[in-house]
Amino acid sequence: MNQALLIIDAQQDLIEGSELERPVYGKEQLVVTINSVIEKAQNQNIPTIFVRDLDIAEGKGKGFDIHEKITRPARFKSFDKLATNAFYQTGLLEHLKKEHVNHLVIMGCSTQHCIDTAVRTATVNGFDVTLVADGHSTADNEQLSGDQIIQHHNQTLHGHYNVDHFSIVRTSTEDLFKPTHNDYRSK
Repeated sequence: MNQALLIIDAQQDLIEGSELERPVYGKEQLVVTINSVIEKAQNQNIPTIFVRDLDIAEGKGKGFDIHEKITRPARFKSFDKLATNAFYQTGLLEHLKKEHVNHLVIMGCSTQHCIDTAVRTATVNGFDVTLVADGHSTADNEQLSGDQIIQHHNQTLHGHYNVDHFSIVRTSTEDLFKPTHNDYRSK
């Protein structure tokens, strides 16, 4: 099985907040969790891919870059996007297919936008997905707290499927790179 760790929009201004962005819920713990999963991926020789949103900090400077406290592996791939969908006109899908990836572990921001879209798009495009339950976040909005949005999406996306491929939600303390999708298929 070929796998990849996909970290979406874990950018300085999106996580910390700016004059244009509210900080995400649990930002300190989110960074710790992302780093712990990056370390797990590196220990198992699983490639890490970052996707950055060009709308953050106008696509330039420190605010646009990957959060300063997130450990970048010695070798990683990076894609920049113009849309909510990490797969839209970025080259990500082509790269994953070229590398014969069939399982994605997904983390990052923002839960109800880019994370939700990536999980659903990945399953449609032939990938099994593990969403890291404590590895994605978002800011509060007028109706719901960031925590409520995260919990809702963890429940909604667990078991989301497109006939042959689906997503499951697991915590960062689990063996994320030992997929359990076939356990569900056999039921």
